[in-house]
Amino acid sequence: MWLTCRLVPDHKTIADFRKNNGSAIKRVCAQFIELCRQMGLLTTSSVAIDGSKFKAVNTRDKNFTRGKVERRRAQLEESVARYLAQLDTADRQEPSEELAAKTDHLKEKLVKLESVMQRLAAMEKLMLASSDQQISLTDPDSRSMATSGRGSGVVGYNVQVAVDTKHHLIVTHEVTNDGSDRAQLANIASQAKQVLGVDELQAVADRGYYSSEEILACHEAGITVTLPKPVTSGIEAKGRFGKQDFRYLAEEDVYVCPAGEKLAYHYTNEEKGLVLHRYWTNACQSCAIKNRCTTGKERRIMRWKHEQVLEIVQKRLDKNPQAMRQRRETVEHPFGTLKMRMGATHFLMKRLPKVATEMALHVLAYNLTRVMNILGIQPLMTAIRA
Repeated sequence: MWLTCRLVPDHKTIADFRKNNGSAIKRVCAQFIELCRQMGLLTTSSVAIDGSKFKAVNTRDKNFTRGKVERRRAQLEESVARYLAQLDTADRQEPSEELAAKTDHLKEKLVKLESVMQRLAAMEKLMLASSDQQISLTDPDSRSMATSGRGSGVVGYNVQVAVDTKHHLIVTHEVTNDGSDRAQLANIASQAKQVLGVDELQAVADRGYYSSEEILACHEAGITVTLPKPVTSGIEAKGRFGKQDFRYLAEEDVYVCPAGEKLAYHYTNEEKGLVLHRYWTNACQSCAIKNRCTTGKERRIMRWKHEQVLEIVQKRLDKNPQAMRQRRETVEHPFGTLKMRMGATHFLMKRLPKVATEMALHVLAYNLTRVMNILGIQPLMTAIRA
């Protein structure tokens, strides 16, 4: 600072550097992870995968979805009806200066509401023309996403990371504008496997990543995943048996129900791209516990063509129930640190490619400080020079 007479780069210089060197910044972030691997910090082939929502430079008022447009139109129509009712009431009263001023004010409000409704109609037209029926005016690539809080949400991006379970280094990351994690598991796990350079990878994730196709893709790619299955059926809440209460016998290709009856295979069909086998028995009508099982003629069980892959995942979780705790302790630490350093605010840049560059800088800074805390500054500098 003394040698440069307190000369510091202007904020525009930093912004331009970030804008003009996006691909190079991403490569440096990837090269630092390769350096960590060479330094022996990534010897384990185990990662935790998670996603977190980060705010974009786009307020919720500047984002339009079908539901939001419909709610806003209903509010405007309610306001118009209220103002018209007040004008009708004014027409039935004796004329006065105060009444005339009030009437003029109501008419001005109606004109403004008409203008707002016209703009809303224009936004609705643009929204319906988009691929996902959603538009953001400030940052066109940002999307409205649900968060864990009931009735809450954020307009932003979904950042996916794979974190090594030993040193909590971010092995790989990706910025998406898909609000769901369900289709992200195989992609981020495959990236982590490639970065670590291992033949087999163990990955743990939360129930938000549970997808039959994604789990099968991981299985075929040599990635062992551990994650819980979400409860999507309300049948157990009604006091009836769930599918997990039926035991499958592979050697006979039948299911055994809680009453001990065998549900035989009958036919195969395809739903939503999944090949499903159907099982049932005709003994349900005389079953003593039928009311606890089904309200139909017989209880039918569906089995996916690759159901054994999902069963292996469930057995793995049953054998190691602490895996979910390890996931939280591993992957939520980096996200908390990143958001703390960002000031719990939003991305500063707009559009997905530039936001990805900004995230790469944050990840690089996180990994740098993490290695400094693990090894110290001098060993890191020595490794970089080498």
